[in-house]
Amino acid sequence: MNPLLLIDDDRELTSILSTYLQREGFVVQVANDSQLGLRQAISGQYELLVLDVMMPGLDGISLLRQIRQHSKVPVIMLTAKGDDIDKVLGLELGADDYVAKPCLPRELVARIRAILRRVQQQQDEPTEVKVGPLTLEPGARKAWVNGQLIQLTGAEFSVLWVLACQAGRLVSKAELSLQALGKTLTQYDRSLDVHISNIRQKLGKRADQQAWIEAVRGKGYQLMQRI
Repeated sequence: MNPLLLIDDDRELTSILSTYLQREGFVVQVANDSQLGLRQAISGQYELLVLDVMMPGLDGISLLRQIRQHSKVPVIMLTAKGDDIDKVLGLELGADDYVAKPCLPRELVARIRAILRRVQQQQDEPTEVKVGPLTLEPGARKAWVNGQLIQLTGAEFSVLWVLACQAGRLVSKAELSLQALGKTLTQYDRSLDVHISNIRQKLGKRADQQAWIEAVRGKGYQLMQRI
């Protein structure tokens, strides 16, 4: 496994987290400076990034924006407890998940393993999936509409993959969160809704000018099968 990268100016916290993660079998590197973190993050040598939102100089949100210009590496954001604005903004910019600080190392490990397990499962899928002009290739984690590549983050691809594999079927939000994001849906967790909104914008309209993904209020989401 390639190493994980922790980007946080809090040296005490990164020391605690890196020690815990190493005990759990991960290889961990630390960047306590955002500029150094950016150079390391886009190097292509890391399996996953853990990125703090609140850092001096280049803050975590700005750093994530720059990382996403170069890399689709999975990112978990560390956010202030109850700061929904940072959570939503991070997800809109391409974060895969977030953990509120102060966080339990055990919770962070669970989120990391869920993301890495999801990525590995999709890479092991043997065939592509087609729904009309929409094509998904799990090995490369890429999607095309009418032959045009759609720039999806890892989490967005996972959500779309689960819906595409069950095209025409309503998938509950709880089921979709568990299968695509690897976590149980909680009452105030908006991450799935943000990912769906991003996917809709990137896919655009179908040939019949309808949205690719239909929401059923209080029920879940469905990728429309008929084009």
